[in-house]
Amino acid sequence: MDSTSLRELLAEYDELEKALADPAVHGDQTRARKLGRRYAELTPTIKTLRELEAAREDLGAATELGADDDAFAAEARALAERVPVLEAKLTELLLPRDPHDGSDLLLEIKSGEGGDESALFAGDLLRMYLRYAERHGWQAEVLDGTDTELGGYKDVTVAIKSRTATVDGVWSRLKFEGGVHRVQRVPVTESQGRIHTSAAGVLVYPDVEDVEVEIDEKDLRIDVFRSSGKGGQSVNTTDSAVRITHLPTGIVVSCQNERSQLQNKTRAMQVLRARLVAAAEEEAAKQASDNRRSQVRTVDRSERVRTYNFPENRISDHRVNYKAYNLDQVMDGDLDGVLDALATADREERLSAHQPT
Repeated sequence: MDSTSLRELLAEYDELEKALADPAVHGDQTRARKLGRRYAELTPTIKTLRELEAAREDLGAATELGADDDAFAAEARALAERVPVLEAKLTELLLPRDPHDGSDLLLEIKSGEGGDESALFAGDLLRMYLRYAERHGWQAEVLDGTDTELGGYKDVTVAIKSRTATVDGVWSRLKFEGGVHRVQRVPVTESQGRIHTSAAGVLVYPDVEDVEVEIDEKDLRIDVFRSSGKGGQSVNTTDSAVRITHLPTGIVVSCQNERSQLQNKTRAMQVLRARLVAAAEEEAAKQASDNRRSQVRTVDRSERVRTYNFPENRISDHRVNYKAYNLDQVMDGDLDGVLDALATADREERLSAHQPT
């Protein structure tokens, strides 16, 4: 990035600082949150830029004075080593970022092959993500779900939100979770002690604000029905559950966990917006033949991304050849090891893509 662009970033940062200090801005929580996220995104870059500028100035002065003073000569040598480190850090921070990295996230888990065992595994994955959210101080709320008699889920949708605006939000950590998650273990329904293999699908969407996508009410078909519990048993005597069909795309979203029809419609619209944004971005990526990060996160949601082997207490992520023998801890929400490996692979690929040829 040239010096003009860097000055523009500094100017934008100063404007954000002024805006966030204005009490009037915080009267609009949506705007304040958006500005706060951008400010948090720029802060590490601006801090590193200022440190680099100061180090370069100090290096020049220390080099000049070092001709007559050994102490300044030693300082010059130390600064000469520090400057390229800061330059490399700034280069990484200036790489194009995922625009949703500061966003919250909607996560869907669907049982797949394996019948009751797959549904139980879907429930285990839900608890794993809820525990991970709890460990990080995030808010997690189940928006909708169809559970089973044995305590699993045929499908479940959960919203995970950060409590504060940050450059590395929920999406930045969990965006690579989409795909097929395979489990190998002895099911509770297995009387012979044989290991079975089943799978559950995970889909992730950035949780978008209302202004980011427009939905025409004429494009929606809204149906209401009674909420159901385990095995389809009705648990509500009123038609409060809502199913929304987006006619142009055929996307169907339902929500039944809230007490009122209006609340369920609001939740369903939240999920629909996220799905529409994700679908539009995937289509744009296809048309542009954008294969970036293909080794980490593909558009094909059917990709098998991870295996959970309970007899060996092993977790394997097939995209980055990650393997660890702490599955019990992972299922209790200790996901940072595998998530760090995915983030490192993504960062290295982005750096490689922007290296001069």
